[in-house]
Amino acid sequence: MTARILDGEAVASRIRAEVADAVIALRAEGVHPGLGTILVGDDPPSARYVAMKHADCDEVGIVSVHEHLRADVAQDELEAVIARFNADPAVHAYLVQVPLPGGLDEEAALLAVDPRKDVDGLHPENLGRLVMGAPGPLPCTPAGIVELLASYDVAVEGRHVVIIGRGLTIGRPLALLLALKRPGCNAAVTVVHTGVTDLAAIVRTGDIVVAAAGSAGLVTPDMIKPGAAVVGAGTSWSGRKLLSDVDEAVSEVAAWITPRIGGVGPMTRAMLLRNTIRAASRSAPLGATAPVPK
Repeated sequence: MTARILDGEAVASRIRAEVADAVIALRAEGVHPGLGTILVGDDPPSARYVAMKHADCDEVGIVSVHEHLRADVAQDELEAVIARFNADPAVHAYLVQVPLPGGLDEEAALLAVDPRKDVDGLHPENLGRLVMGAPGPLPCTPAGIVELLASYDVAVEGRHVVIIGRGLTIGRPLALLLALKRPGCNAAVTVVHTGVTDLAAIVRTGDIVVAAAGSAGLVTPDMIKPGAAVVGAGTSWSGRKLLSDVDEAVSEVAAWITPRIGGVGPMTRAMLLRNTIRAASRSAPLGATAPVPK
């Protein structure tokens, strides 16, 4: 068996086209969607990721607003920038790129973000909405994974999904999202981590396996049920090389698999654009007819 590739870049390209159409429609209503980013310090992966976000904005016509702060910035200076973004009507959604340098209170900074402008969907208010199944910005990587599986007609409803990793950005919110009774979800979900006894035995029960532990090569072929779908959402770096949690040999057992590059990453950024458009649409005049991507 050779797995079918879950091509995140191809799906993200379609979503970017939908977002570009929505940008044109919103501009016709007098709304110019704006995405803001706040980068502290010079962490290379963070800087690269922020640069890709702004390149995506350029492609679809979203205005980019960026603030790059020195690594030794004081907490009150950082929070002053956050307050400015909260108040700026040209910034419809934004993010504080994490991790922040040591010495800064990351939790306080993220809590200071206006939840209505929380493009990552990770503010406690928005995570609470997810728990309730209420409307709100969805966390980008979990939403991107659900969209990617749906785009390739991978059956999720009623199936067993095993998520390896319990982090705030992927594991925990993805488990909440997949358990909801909504299209592309409604699954039985098990969340495990690298400290679980006999991890491989649990993972082998999954019809869908999402690896989000940030441990290179953690998932090996013997851990996968033949015919399962495998999503490598966790990454780590070896020098300048991006490594996946999923060993490439898993493609000989799985029916679907994400590539090492071009799988989940492009989907995360596409969801960021979609959340920005949804935030901008709230600024449209009453009775405006601009479409908003689903």
